[in-house]
Amino acid sequence: MLVLSSFNQIKAMNEPKKVDTITLGGGCFWCTEAVFQRVKGVLSVTSGYSGGKIANPTYSEVSSGLTGHAEVIQLVYDADSVSLEDILKIFFKTHNPTTLNRQGADVGTQYRSVIFYHNEHQREIAENVKQLLTEQQIWSDPIVTEITAFDVFYKAEDYHQNYYNNNPNQGYCQFVIVPKLKKFNQLFDDLKKK
Repeated sequence: MLVLSSFNQIKAMNEPKKVDTITLGGGCFWCTEAVFQRVKGVLSVTSGYSGGKIANPTYSEVSSGLTGHAEVIQLVYDADSVSLEDILKIFFKTHNPTTLNRQGADVGTQYRSVIFYHNEHQREIAENVKQLLTEQQIWSDPIVTEITAFDVFYKAEDYHQNYYNNNPNQGYCQFVIVPKLKKFNQLFDDLKKK
């Protein structure tokens, strides 16, 4: 019996993970990146741009609001360790999904709340989570988060990657990102990386 148990544990360790990808925009990508880097089962978080009209946009172009891109993160996760439902609950509850084209002082379509789903299953889950949270009336205003088919992702410039971890004492990080991390820690202690 002990041998069989050990065999099953080794077999489970060698089975491939069920890896999936979703793209999320919750305002400034520095914030969403910092939150999701701390979620168990998240394998990688890359800051970038999606949903716009031109190829290979720069930060300066996206910041102008003229390209139509949103600041997003592309999230790769182990679906056996963290569910998409949990990822989306974290997403909704660590930014304000009721403000159109705005997160705090960041204003413009590049800061819109958006879920870029990669397949029909993700779309259904996103719609269900949004509906569930709407019914729970967590916010006094309606959720305005877009749920849109994923098209293409452009990685942001290197200095945007891992921003909070590289600049934790920077003013924006202290005043905007730290409160979001505290909220994540309070609401989702069971989903934190240990």
